[in-house]
Amino acid sequence: MNILILGSGGREHALAWAVMQNPKCDKLIVAPGNAGIAAIADCASLDINNGAAVIGFAEEHAIDFIIIGPEAPLAAGVADDLRNAGFSVFGPSKEAAKLEASKSFTKEVCDAANAPTAGYAHFTDADAAKAYIREQGAPIVVKADGLAAGKGVIVAMDLDTALAAIDDMFGGEFGAAGAEVVIEEFMDGEEASYFILVDGEDCLPIGTAQDHKRVGEGDTGLNTGGMGAYSPAPVLSDEIAAKAMAEIIRPTMKVMADRGTPYQGVLYAGFMIKDGQPRLVEYNCRFGDPECQVLMLRLGAQALDLMQACAEGRLADTTVNWANDHAMTVVMAADGYPGAYEKGSVINGLDALPETAFEMCFHAGTAAKDGQIIATGGRVLNITARGDTLSEAAERAYAMVDKIDWPQGFCRRDIGWRAL
Repeated sequence: MNILILGSGGREHALAWAVMQNPKCDKLIVAPGNAGIAAIADCASLDINNGAAVIGFAEEHAIDFIIIGPEAPLAAGVADDLRNAGFSVFGPSKEAAKLEASKSFTKEVCDAANAPTAGYAHFTDADAAKAYIREQGAPIVVKADGLAAGKGVIVAMDLDTALAAIDDMFGGEFGAAGAEVVIEEFMDGEEASYFILVDGEDCLPIGTAQDHKRVGEGDTGLNTGGMGAYSPAPVLSDEIAAKAMAEIIRPTMKVMADRGTPYQGVLYAGFMIKDGQPRLVEYNCRFGDPECQVLMLRLGAQALDLMQACAEGRLADTTVNWANDHAMTVVMAADGYPGAYEKGSVINGLDALPETAFEMCFHAGTAAKDGQIIATGGRVLNITARGDTLSEAAERAYAMVDKIDWPQGFCRRDIGWRAL
């Protein structure tokens, strides 16, 4: 079959790698892709947020199955456009994707589902938001209501930080995403991510992971899109996972179906876990990045079969086969990230890296120029490895990091520290 993946990051490279392991895949095109993806698949220039453009491209290239990687095309309704044109698509509808695209929408659905989550209030006015913050006190969490590329969340440990976040959001720091804000109670505990395939009716859990959002070691410094991840997440035990499915995931999915907007795709649920009780932090309507990288390395070729079963409403008859292993990904980012950083620096040493079922370097922000690989983004490479234990996976991943010659890049050296 001919497959099209939309997206250009490390998540999409990992999806492409897993799809290419499956003998069902005859031809793979990734739009727009990156330098790493171009080494294993065809890349195409395409406006992935324009449904008509994607339909035209898919028709022209006789595409049988489309996997939508990032959140922006989902929020723009590209999955709906493709389904209406008769294509088989992996990714939720625009209405269902509001679980990520609008924090206030998610809170409403959680209220209806009686799903445990943080207490909150929703504001469209800066003064009212500030008054609420002063009344509640710190620590407190301020979130841009819309999509902010994983950066529109400020965990404020003091009032000044929280009030400054309101000024930034209403002042346009996060564009249209910050025109409305949700202010939440601060939840303490340990965070973990749960990935569940949903076909509108049935739910199939496909793995747990934990990522490191802070830029600095020991989980310090600014929030980022994620500096590394590992799977499975020990804090999300089988017992807690079962509780999360019963109290949070299934009730939420039932509310979505009852509203006439059934969810179909991967649901990424972020939980805060304390004293054995999971509470929902957020939903995302696509694979996490960099969590996708560790999940794909562990799932391998079956990932395509699972995504197809999800798109075709066959999850009731589908199972996941897990090896009893561990995976870790270490993000290499450009100096200065998540603040200002330079683009265009040359990365050497990538040719020396192993490419096996146990070790892969997934590209995120890269391009090929004059026969060299250059950095084009903030998060640039995802050095990913698996092993029988997490420490073995870590050893392999960091051994690969040490082979890369990129003075303008950096990584955290403590990924997985909680579990290790």
